[in-house]
Amino acid sequence: MADKKLAAYVMEQLSGLGEVRSISMMGGYLFYYKERIFGGIYENGFLVKDTKAARNYMPDSTPEPPYEGAKEMLPVTILEDGEKLRGMVSEMYGELPERKGKTGGKEQPKGKHTASGCEGIV
Repeated sequence: MADKKLAAYVMEQLSGLGEVRSISMMGGYLFYYKERIFGGIYENGFLVKDTKAARNYMPDSTPEPPYEGAKEMLPVTILEDGEKLRGMVSEMYGELPERKGKTGGKEQPKGKHTASGCEGIV
């Protein structure tokens, strides 16, 4: 299945969950649930972060790196079962790290941000 078709199918399977989005990145796709990355499509298919919830839903999945030098992730073995997939992603949420901002995790000063600097810092 081509990456674009697989991404559309994953989104279709997760459609009842709400607050799921995908973005195209470096030849694959990243998937977010409530703004936390939970998985992606890589050369070796659709993989999710290795969490306790993911292992509970997919005990037959063997961790593998999505690309050389990356942390191991779990290949999704329940993709055809939308109900299980939605349950897994929902349960994974509490185990996922919060998304870092574009500032590398540093808190931005409050106020209006313009090209010339910050105005109205509180």
